[in-house]
Amino acid sequence: MRIEIEGEQLQYPEGTTLLEIAREEQERRPQVYGEDIVLAEVDHHLRELNYVAGEGEKIRFLTSVDKNGRRAYRRSLILLMQAAADRLAPKGHIDIRVEHSLGQGYFCHIYIREEGEYRLLSHPKPRMIEELKEQMLQLVVEDRPIIKRSVATDLAREYFRREGLSDKVSLLRYRMDSHTNLYDLDGISDYFYGYMVPSTGLLKYFDLQIFADGFMILFPYKEGKKVADFEPAMKLFDVQEKSGNWSARLNIPSVGALDDAIAAGRIREIILAQEALMEEQIGNIASRIIDTGRRVVMIAGPSSSGKTTFSHRLGTQLMARGFTPHPFPLDSYYRGRSQVPLDEKGEKDFEAIEALDIELFNRNITDLFAGKRVLLPEYNFTTGKREYHSRYMELGERDILLIEGIHGLNDRLSYSIPASMKYKIYISALTQLGIDEHNPLSTTDGRLLRRIVRDARTRGTSAADTIAMWDSVRRGEESGIFPFQEMADEMFNSALIYEIGVLKLYAEPLLYAIEKEDPAYAEAHRLLKLLDYFLAIPTEDIANNSLIREFIGGSCFRV
Repeated sequence: MRIEIEGEQLQYPEGTTLLEIAREEQERRPQVYGEDIVLAEVDHHLRELNYVAGEGEKIRFLTSVDKNGRRAYRRSLILLMQAAADRLAPKGHIDIRVEHSLGQGYFCHIYIREEGEYRLLSHPKPRMIEELKEQMLQLVVEDRPIIKRSVATDLAREYFRREGLSDKVSLLRYRMDSHTNLYDLDGISDYFYGYMVPSTGLLKYFDLQIFADGFMILFPYKEGKKVADFEPAMKLFDVQEKSGNWSARLNIPSVGALDDAIAAGRIREIILAQEALMEEQIGNIASRIIDTGRRVVMIAGPSSSGKTTFSHRLGTQLMARGFTPHPFPLDSYYRGRSQVPLDEKGEKDFEAIEALDIELFNRNITDLFAGKRVLLPEYNFTTGKREYHSRYMELGERDILLIEGIHGLNDRLSYSIPASMKYKIYISALTQLGIDEHNPLSTTDGRLLRRIVRDARTRGTSAADTIAMWDSVRRGEESGIFPFQEMADEMFNSALIYEIGVLKLYAEPLLYAIEKEDPAYAEAHRLLKLLDYFLAIPTEDIANNSLIREFIGGSCFRV
């Protein structure tokens, strides 16, 4: 059979697996594949390496530093960790549950099974974590195969019920497929959202580290053979833990539990409770701003975190306390399109701080606090130029500026404003739910779905185009936003526990419109699989000031 790899035509015997080809390619092109090959893309479809290549297929191998290769690597490490835990305490006496991401790792808890029920083992001893790591490394040395098999979904549910994994049982209850893929390793079976590596020998690089009342499993990131440094973002961690605790109080820790609540007719009360909690949190933030006496509120966060709606709702709470908020969008200070810097691919980098006219911004702010009446710019995204349309501003004694934009926490942007005047708020959508006990739900996926829906509605951008630009957006966040998040006075979680069920109604048609030949198809297929876990949620019970309205439409604010 003839196949194509990186534009080169090659011949292999029929029945050859991608794993066999990958081993040859790894040896033949070390300059291309400096990291281990762990996955492949075949005609824009993701394939595991045990897949048998077919005539005429175009193959692109993915290493552990490629986005989808990285996901497969991390997912497989979770299975490796479960198998190692089973060696420490056979017969399912230990279960390690992945709570959420933090930096380049996952925060995990250990649960001990007693009398058929799991209880949290808080603050595990260092020796236990060391032994767990030793068993993981031993499995790597043994290079055990990770075997995928298809079983009847009812049988899979019954297996997980016996294992005491209630989140997986609920998740599979709403699965329409008659069969489910399980992965076997060293005598244990598990279900995973997404693709896996073929064997444990590829999982050499990881670390375990005691953290808080559990531990971290740490991964490589930009270097596939080096575990990324762990610098705990404690403010972010605290917000994630509080959100998780709130989900647990509602008895909705996972996607399956949310689906159970929807099926039981509880979704209206959940929506009302979530919105009430969010309003209370925003009101408390407004009170703290006033108590500090600061007059400039800098609001920053990654793409599609809901900064605009949050700014409006914060402004409403400030007004209720007798202050006058003035929205001050940073988008107005974009330089002319011809002056926007280029990224490493030679494309306009609107995420870079250099894309903003920092000097004009600081001059305007300084003049406002000097009591001057200032003519403010507006940016025309159609022409790519700044314009002036008699938009004047003058500040009074009880006026507060609300400055919203991705670089709001970077003091380089607001160098002329004294620190004593600035109140910094970091906002991000930190999803509280897990898919199940062992599959965390990516916060990035939630934001991507928000953006796909919003951009299709407000800008006429196709889902394929949004997916194509997402990696560039993420690079801008990593350089321009995340390094400053711990400098915030306040962190706000904009994720709504029910939102993906709502976004599903809008996102699915947009994703299905992507053709199989499109480079965005693999990502669209992955997102569609994620959405398939969620029951759809109608929108009639969602208030017009809800943060999700910024993305699906119907907001009472100008967003």
